[in-house]
Amino acid sequence: MEMNSRRTFFGNIAALAAVVTGGPKLFAQQTPTPSAAPAAQAGGDRPHARPNHTHNGIYYFSGTGSNDGYPKEDHVTVTDPFEKHVTRSMDALKKSVERAGSTMDNIMNMQVFICLPLADGIPALTGKARFDAYLANYQALNKIYGTYFSPGKAPSRAFMAVDWIPGDSLVELVGSAMVVNPPAPSSN
Repeated sequence: MEMNSRRTFFGNIAALAAVVTGGPKLFAQQTPTPSAAPAAQAGGDRPHARPNHTHNGIYYFSGTGSNDGYPKEDHVTVTDPFEKHVTRSMDALKKSVERAGSTMDNIMNMQVFICLPLADGIPALTGKARFDAYLANYQALNKIYGTYFSPGKAPSRAFMAVDWIPGDSLVELVGSAMVVNPPAPSSN
């Protein structure tokens, strides 16, 4: 018992000495600069550290949802059918990868996030009903998802159910695609 008390005491003293001598230096190195904060995208309220971009022949896409590429008057809301959210998200992704010089068949990996609608007048599901709703949406997504790829060309995929997705979307897609036909540089 006495040995454990001494070890604890000396361990605490060593930890305190490390904090006192190295703490200010460590925290000074981690202080963010004001310019390091991500800026909100023009016309949107979601900050992106780095929007969709191409690097070394790979197109990285993030946050593609059911309202991306659609005018504000044509936005869907969380009360619209889940299948409409999936179709519009996949259509937006297809346009995005094609603009970057890729195709749906050249997507290498994808993360798919879905959520259940959160809106006034829609009861929040719990327990087995919540699980069943996510399972039904997973199955509905798979039926539509498969139509966007040639046989055997669907990318590796992770699928996650989350509580909320910004932008009135019930689906969000994140991933990367190999660029096979880079767009010509703009003359601007």
